[in-house]
Amino acid sequence: MSLTVYLSGEIHTDWREEIKRGAERDGLQVEFTSAVTDHGASDAAGDHLGDEPEPFWRDHKSSKVNAIRTRTLLDKADVVVVRFGDRYKQWNAAFDAGYCAALGKPYITLHDEALIHPLKEVDAAALAWATSTAQVVEILAYVTRD
Repeated sequence: MSLTVYLSGEIHTDWREEIKRGAERDGLQVEFTSAVTDHGASDAAGDHLGDEPEPFWRDHKSSKVNAIRTRTLLDKADVVVVRFGDRYKQWNAAFDAGYCAALGKPYITLHDEALIHPLKEVDAAALAWATSTAQVVEILAYVTRD
């Protein structure tokens, strides 16, 4: 079986690449998609629509342009992996998890034990919680097994 897996969440570590390398190493039939992970490019996604004197409106326009990509790819995904790092608040990742929960789309959360309490509701709706990228790859290997 092949899967399309959307990788959501923190952009400051190479967790996406770790999962991709693990899936490739194990010969998994997985296509990965993701949000734009270049923070500056993401923040500027709506800049071509005109200058905004207020930061709120710049963010508002860019978030809507980013949402076109995010919603489209989330809708097409078979499974979503939502990564929460310990350094920054990932409100967008929590939003993606909620979107998946509302759609009934299976998702896996990826975070360390220090975040169990703040993410209890997000984890409660997830079909799996992983603490390492290796565990995510193992889940994908199991799910794609013939």
